[in-house]
Amino acid sequence: MIDGKRVLIIMPALNEAAGVAEVIKEVNSTLTGADVLVVDDGSTDDTSAVARTTGATVMRLPYNLGVGGAMRAGYKFALDRGYDVAVQVDADGQHDPRDVPGLLARLDEGADLVMGARFAGTGEYRTRGPRRWAMLVLAFWLSRLARTRLTDVTSGFRACRGDLIRVFARWYPAEYLGDTVESTIAAIRAGYRVEQVPVSMRPRLTGTPSQSPWKATLYLGRIGMILLLAFSRGSSLGLQQKGK
Repeated sequence: MIDGKRVLIIMPALNEAAGVAEVIKEVNSTLTGADVLVVDDGSTDDTSAVARTTGATVMRLPYNLGVGGAMRAGYKFALDRGYDVAVQVDADGQHDPRDVPGLLARLDEGADLVMGARFAGTGEYRTRGPRRWAMLVLAFWLSRLARTRLTDVTSGFRACRGDLIRVFARWYPAEYLGDTVESTIAAIRAGYRVEQVPVSMRPRLTGTPSQSPWKATLYLGRIGMILLLAFSRGSSLGLQQKGK
């Protein structure tokens, strides 16, 4: 329990055996009272076995579903076990658990979904080229949708509560970018309050980023399609209206 709430840290992991134990230990020492669920997204290494040595609960998926699929499984776990808050923390060490209380505090202030923003004046994280252009376009349009300033809508460092845990357990896009951008657009259009808090992003402990010039090009194309769907469909892209 943290401040009277049951908090679940959901950690999607793919082939993170080299560093996942250190990440879990840091979360446990920083966020006393929170539970950790590692969703092993079809790893071919010892991610599950290593995670279990830390005492974390491990859910092993039979094959790779992507971050969105892993997170949907995590949200279902949170829903089935009655957690009040679910927080996504990546297994590569980039997300600093010391920033989690800031996300939780914003939820306490009334937000339904809070994102840790890398471009909100904290830290030195930078990106450039097509990826940066895409982020700027997304930030502009989603800020208009949410009626608040959002600078980092592709951030996977996020927390949600109550009703959103329930709906994300039923519907959560698994496609590239869907787990961040599309889910955020859907939440906004369904009437949920989406906000951000500034966070610092750290270097990965292990592994390499998934970005490439080809993925960056696909990234831009998919963003265009997501925005088109967001403004052409009804209230949301899969979520029922808040409170219904």
